[in-house]
Amino acid sequence: MEKSRSQQGAKLVFVYNADSGLLDLLVDATHRVIRPSTYPCRLCAVTYSLAGMRSEWKTFVQSLGVPVEFLHRDELRNQYGIADVPLPAAFIHSEGQISPWISATEINDCRSIDELKQLVRLRLDRRGMV
Repeated sequence: MEKSRSQQGAKLVFVYNADSGLLDLLVDATHRVIRPSTYPCRLCAVTYSLAGMRSEWKTFVQSLGVPVEFLHRDELRNQYGIADVPLPAAFIHSEGQISPWISATEINDCRSIDELKQLVRLRLDRRGMV
């Protein structure tokens, strides 16, 4: 299936439910290890280890054939002016517009990296982007 013009220039934007910065990174990493059941960012929990982004997720993202951007909540606010949305979430950025793509509820329901990958593939397929 040929992609429409708007889909060809689309970018996926995944947003963590955490702020950027070294101190925030250290606090978040500690929280994920000490109290994983109360950690507020499921996207971080399933795609990151203490060593960084899991290679399985990195390989998957690179194989999508669609540009992908990862942001923290403060970066989403600074770059796109979006605040007060439930996070983590994923958005589609196309033709200067950014719109919701995968909700916080859907990401938070993913209990493994495989479930998240399946959700992303399904959404890409529905949009004719795979």
